[in-house]
Amino acid sequence: MADLVVFGTGDIASLAHGYFSKDSPHRVVAFTVDREFRQGPTFEQLPVVEFDTVAAHYPPGRFAMFIALGYTRMNTVRAQKYQAAKAQGYELVSYISSRCTLLTDNPIGDNCFILEDNTIQPFATIGSDVTLWSGNHIGHHSTIRDHCFVTSHVVVSGHVEVGSHCFLGVNATIRNGVTLGPRTLVGAAAAIMHDTEPDSVYVSAKARKSSHTSGDIKL
Repeated sequence: MADLVVFGTGDIASLAHGYFSKDSPHRVVAFTVDREFRQGPTFEQLPVVEFDTVAAHYPPGRFAMFIALGYTRMNTVRAQKYQAAKAQGYELVSYISSRCTLLTDNPIGDNCFILEDNTIQPFATIGSDVTLWSGNHIGHHSTIRDHCFVTSHVVVSGHVEVGSHCFLGVNATIRNGVTLGPRTLVGAAAAIMHDTEPDSVYVSAKARKSSHTSGDIKL
């Protein structure tokens, strides 16, 4: 159990506060942000301190930290704050939902945010600073490298390697044996059948409006 400072004051920080408070041994005691983003003295009824002074208020060794940021600039903003917190000496903790089906014996990295209804099959490997939103399938013998963001209802099949800083959109599917190059962006509902190059973007065809009305359809 650790008393915990959460970096961020946005939606993900609010969710992290809720998840850690209700479903973990950790206790959130404060929030921290960069000086220019501090909008008030409290958030979720807890103190907000500036990141350049956080160690004076909540020293590493006595307090741990969690970086609660999204996927801005292909996860690089979150990765930078992750490195900055480590440089200050903070232990970075992970949240793994009690409603996650965690079947791998491989250790989960630090600063991961793994929500409910994820299935992580045997022999899968999850790196550090990885977000798995709710309802994903991570197949056997697959690896998700550091600083990735997987949204919801994504299927990562067996023996897949997801390179660092990747983003996988809602309902994306990755075929078995595929390697995603670092910083690959996979859009919502896209199916990836072959290896991808670093910094590549894959999007699926968007739904188009039919000339019919819903009243024309007999269900």
